[in-house]
Amino acid sequence: MKKKISLIGSGQIGGTLAHLIALKELGDIVLFDVAEGIAKGKALDIAQSSSVEGFSVDIKGTSNYKDTKDSDVIIITAGVPRKPGMSRDDLLGINLKIIKEVAENIKDTSPNAFVICITNPLDVIVMALQKYSAFPTKKIVGMAGILDSSRFKYFLSQELKLPVKDIKSLVLGGHGDSMVAMINHTFIGKKKLMEFVEEGKLSQKKLKDIIDRTKNGGAEIVKFLQKGSAFYAPAASGVEMAESYLKDLKKELPCAAALNGEYGVKSLYAGVPVIIGKSGVEKIIEINLSKEEKNNFDISIKAVKDLYASAIKIDPYLK
Repeated sequence: MKKKISLIGSGQIGGTLAHLIALKELGDIVLFDVAEGIAKGKALDIAQSSSVEGFSVDIKGTSNYKDTKDSDVIIITAGVPRKPGMSRDDLLGINLKIIKEVAENIKDTSPNAFVICITNPLDVIVMALQKYSAFPTKKIVGMAGILDSSRFKYFLSQELKLPVKDIKSLVLGGHGDSMVAMINHTFIGKKKLMEFVEEGKLSQKKLKDIIDRTKNGGAEIVKFLQKGSAFYAPAASGVEMAESYLKDLKKELPCAAALNGEYGVKSLYAGVPVIIGKSGVEKIIEINLSKEEKNNFDISIKAVKDLYASAIKIDPYLK
């Protein structure tokens, strides 16, 4: 029996998710949006490419949550995207209301689903989603670290003129300006990144510039597009998480997961390496951090806590 994947939000990320999921034939797809025409139009358009691309999955567009009933995976992109000059903090009040409505509906229609949240500001929204839905924390996870890590690896590959597939790295902490690039856990082939710095192939200044560019990766794209925000790379990142769950691949992926003592953090969602398999988030992996990395991680955690405190002021239920 085919798996069922529901996409809550049929904007640029939602539509791209649907297309990638169809190409990979991960399961039948339900595209949901309050603007029914957008969901139905994109579903029909993707379905009409099936004979060209050679995939066979059912794709449906809807504005009725009942059509998402008994989903195996739910990926949430519903929310207002960032506009030029808008910070993730600015998004909070608007997207909290949207995520509350989503949570109340999916807990009724698909209580056993694995839920991936992409809506920003990510770490706080995924935490609110878990509170509103009361889903087990292992079944609700945020997509951020894969995207941030992918951006970091791409920028490094461009600077070093080496294939991006040869670069392994992690970006941890909160999604956004306070994310932490794990320099000591970055390898290019079998060599540590810092060896390239020591050999003069990459200057400390250029490395800092790349880290800063990664932190502002989303904002850079928003500035170029003028309307809307990144969608290809976020969608690809979300699909990697869904595939690991559906196929029980047990991939180690950096995701926003619920911490309960790991890294010295309790009762908070933040980006850390996790294993995703058929049970959801099956394990949180604790890696050794240098003093500087730990300090930067703690600063990132504080930023998430501060923003969540703002969320509690908006809706005390989240306390």
